[in-house]
Amino acid sequence: MEFKVVISDPLTGLAYQKVISGANANKLIGKKIGDVINGTIVELPPDYELRICGGSDKDGVPMRKDLPGTVRRRLLLSGGIGYIPREHGMRRKKMVRGNVISRDIIQINMRVEKQGKVPLAEFFKDKG
Repeated sequence: MEFKVVISDPLTGLAYQKVISGANANKLIGKKIGDVINGTIVELPPDYELRICGGSDKDGVPMRKDLPGTVRRRLLLSGGIGYIPREHGMRRKKMVRGNVISRDIIQINMRVEKQGKVPLAEFFKDKG
């Protein structure tokens, strides 16, 4: 199993992608949107802290923070994650996924909460 982890750095405004597999990927299963994790799980130095902000599954269905569990549901949405209305007051039924990371999730979005000593740009410069 592997996850594509997108790490965004609010100081620089840049985002970096990393593929996580094996034991580190297993540590992410069961985590929720909003949880803060250590940087070692995504193979960063241990002084980094990352917050899980969202993600999407194998079919591109986005995760929503307000839907508990790992289930996929068709919800009537008037805006927010999963649906952007064209007109004010417009609502639509859209497929969304719960806020817990499971094996069906492919991409996980994270934001840096606590910076480390080495900037992310230097850590990812050979991969860019």
